[in-house]
Amino acid sequence: MNLLTAPIIIVGLIVLYILNSIKVLREYERGVIFRLGRVLPQPKGPGLILVFAPIDRIVRISLRLITMDIPPQDVITKDNVTVKVNAVLYFRVIDPLKSVIDVQDYLYATSQLAQTTLRSVLGQVPLDDLLSERDKLNLRLQEIIEQHTDPWGIKVQLVEMKQVDLPENMVRAIAKQAEAERERRAKVIHAEGEFQAADKLTQAADIISRNPQALQLRFLSTLAEIATEKNSTIVFPLPLEILKAFTYDKGQEKKQS
Repeated sequence: MNLLTAPIIIVGLIVLYILNSIKVLREYERGVIFRLGRVLPQPKGPGLILVFAPIDRIVRISLRLITMDIPPQDVITKDNVTVKVNAVLYFRVIDPLKSVIDVQDYLYATSQLAQTTLRSVLGQVPLDDLLSERDKLNLRLQEIIEQHTDPWGIKVQLVEMKQVDLPENMVRAIAKQAEAERERRAKVIHAEGEFQAADKLTQAADIISRNPQALQLRFLSTLAEIATEKNSTIVFPLPLEILKAFTYDKGQEKKQS
């Protein structure tokens, strides 16, 4: 019996070892295998792979897009205004080998790099550019972070600033500035309207001066508009120019005859 049980136990241990060596990697996962301390040239996965412990050691790396929140950073802008800015970083691992070998913890390293880059880049621009040119600043942040993370096998997809917290006194100052700007625009629009109205009145006066009857017609039209209100009483003198127009026509007819 002892001679039969020993091979069975050995076979069972071998089968158990093989079953324990089977690993399943999801579609978005890759396995970096270290065999006796040396990394294999190609990562494993997805699907079934064999990891022979303790000879092999596996490090699982996800290839999915990672969303990293950059905590609020105290930034002093170029015009010496202190603000708090937070952002969000989207990136993914494109080279699992580099993300394991070339950096100790790529998540922590990327987070620290994003925070320092956010402070340094935004500290070089004035407050007005920080509030109005976010797209350009986001692209600049993305380029700088991607340049430094590329040796780690990381691809930065997008960097977006989420919120800029201003001091209360600066908020009031910006509100006053915006109000003054709106008043300036209103005055400019009013002045442009007066200029256009004056130009049209000048043209109308020039037309009327060439034909005196037009002035009388305009006068009668104004009276007709006023008379539409039944509760109004209109008293106006009879202009002599109206009679002159008729007498002028009769005199012309006598000369022609």
